[in-house]
Amino acid sequence: MAPATQTDEHYTIISADCHAGGSHAAYREYLDPAFHDDFDAWRGKYKNPYKDLGDNRRLRNWDNEMRNSQQEADGIVGEVVFPNTVPPFFPSFVLFAKPPTDEEYPHRRAGVHAHNRWLKDWCDEFPERRAGVGQIFVNDVDDAIEDVTWIKENGLRGGILLPNLAPDVKWIKPLYDPVYDRLWAACQDLEVPVNVHSGTGNPDYGPYPTSMLLYINEVPFYSQRPLVQLIVSGVFERFPRLKFVLTEIGCAWVPPLLERLDQVLASIRDTGSTGEIRYGAQHVLPRSATDYFRQNVWMGVSQPGDADVAARHRLGEDRFMWGSDYPHDEGTHPYTREHLRARFSQLEPAELRKLLGGNAAALYDFDLDALAPLAARIGPTVDEVATPIDGVPTKDLERLSGDMDPKAIK
Repeated sequence: MAPATQTDEHYTIISADCHAGGSHAAYREYLDPAFHDDFDAWRGKYKNPYKDLGDNRRLRNWDNEMRNSQQEADGIVGEVVFPNTVPPFFPSFVLFAKPPTDEEYPHRRAGVHAHNRWLKDWCDEFPERRAGVGQIFVNDVDDAIEDVTWIKENGLRGGILLPNLAPDVKWIKPLYDPVYDRLWAACQDLEVPVNVHSGTGNPDYGPYPTSMLLYINEVPFYSQRPLVQLIVSGVFERFPRLKFVLTEIGCAWVPPLLERLDQVLASIRDTGSTGEIRYGAQHVLPRSATDYFRQNVWMGVSQPGDADVAARHRLGEDRFMWGSDYPHDEGTHPYTREHLRARFSQLEPAELRKLLGGNAAALYDFDLDALAPLAARIGPTVDEVATPIDGVPTKDLERLSGDMDPKAIK
């Protein structure tokens, strides 16, 4: 595990939620050559629907000079890197795309292999700063274990991004199916963090004017489902050393959810029922949901609100990991320093060192000694974060609009 060394005057800031990806030209270089012709045909039909992947902001996904300079201006020295750009053969943004069907699977798996290879080399350019999160699919458990093993052996310390299966994905078994026990065992034995990111797991709402409104209102529930499923199905009971992370979904909702689950599980243990519903021995879990959370679960809390910060004690002091959501426009860049002052000015430095970097360093194996010189140069000082802000800055709308590039991602 990472040494627990940080500078005295400056915080070592590690964002538990950042995003990056390669350009399509780069991904082609990392793609199995057997798929090149199919990739060229797919790329020729691809239309980029995302402004921040079509204008100059797309460069932040892979350009070291632009990215590092912006991160340093924000005082961030380390980052856990989730995917962002669209890998080969994906139908849409990586977090929104449904898992592949059996017919799509060979091409989509080749696409995430290209991303993982690119990510490995990109993280290796600044290994002390970057913990990459590799992608897998769970269509085939043997393939998933093979990909988890590759991710571990190639130093992607961020672990894996677990597909969140929507209720209308009928061609893949749900995450609570015991078929995945071999996958959980592999992740536990290899000490590979299993990450779920918000924005995933929702059903197809169809082509209606209200579809996006339904999505934005219901996606928090669907993003939370993997946590509930792994608790009540006994995955955390069977695999106590499994490291499970929920990212960019806040954390204020966790205490009331755990309280409700605690009551349900206690009722089943004590009476074998909840109301008129009866349960068998296979439904009884010996511990509470809160116990399983504090044993297995971490929260990557991006752009936390006041309620999220207030909930930190209920999570456990080592379970809250701050995130910036860079380079997304809704993230804290370029006002990360002001954000930290607004949210954390009243907290003690010893606790803040854990929330803003120490917890992420321990989980994702960042070397704090290696990061210390950079933190001493660009990290926000203890006095700076302890100084409240007078008002909330307004982001530069001209900066957000950018200069549109009609050719989108190259």
